Amino acid sequence: MRKKPRLGIMGGTFDPIHFGHLVAAEEALVQFNLDRVVFMPTGRPAAKLEQPVTSPEHRYLMTVIATAANPDFEVSRMEIDRPGPTFTADTMAEMRRSLGPAAELYFVSGADAVWEILTWKDAERLGNLCSFIAATRPGYDLAGFEERLKALSWAPRVDIIEVPALAISSTDIRARVSQRRPVRYLLPEPVAAYIAKNRLYGRAG
Repeated sequence: MRKKPRLGIMGGTFDPIHFGHLVAAEEALVQFNLDRVVFMPTGRPAAKLEQPVTSPEHRYLMTVIATAANPDFEVSRMEIDRPGPTFTADTMAEMRRSLGPAAELYFVSGADAVWEILTWKDAERLGNLCSFIAATRPGYDLAGFEERLKALSWAPRVDIIEVPALAISSTDIRARVSQRRPVRYLLPEPVAAYIAKNRLYGRAG
């Protein structure tokens, strides 16, 4: 009898992808016995329409470069290629249609991002499509996060994993690149080389 597929969907802007994302994905893969983790770079993030975001193609290619060595990771262009703003519920509905009703889907992201998604107007629809894995860093206000979950008018399925590497921040990496400060050991070397070659994040020369 064929077992039900168990798939992790690692959502994020990945601007740029860093070791925190990769460690969180690997931890989710192992802890939840997932068949694989699909990295899903957002196209036009609905929550960031007013913020500058690096082009989808650059973010997609950096994600491909970062995950290429792990056979349990893959990268999807689903949100990159979809026109208009990106909505997670639409993505998970498409994944559900593709994999069938028996598949177990887990949306993996940082705890703050998961919380933001759970407050959207279509959050309950999303909750009917998948479970959530919220990755936290040491020192995160876990009790506060759990209290906020209890205060919701509905009961999402949320598991929490602690990932020390999530202390790394894409925002900090972008700032470091623009200030010509070192980013080694924060993200894979090939991604750092891609950033330098394409002069991303305001790097001069």
